Amino acid sequence: MSSIAGYIDYQRREYCKEISCPVQLLLDQAVPDSADYNRIRGICQNSCIHTTYEFHHWLIKQGYLLVRPA
Repeated sequence: MSSIAGYIDYQRREYCKEISCPVQLLLDQAVPDSADYNRIRGICQNSCIHTTYEFHHWLIKQGYLLVRPA
């Protein structure tokens, strides 16, 4: 999927880093692709401590637009 001209895409875990999520802070300290990193990543994938409501409102506040192809 390509970007829309004149716009920037959301960067992976941008929200998590911006709000200083404690799980993200642990993930930043772990060695990528290590057992510990994958365990912590599992928390994000399966048991995120934040809600989609929080994320969605953060996106709006940051000026992001949600778009999809026709």
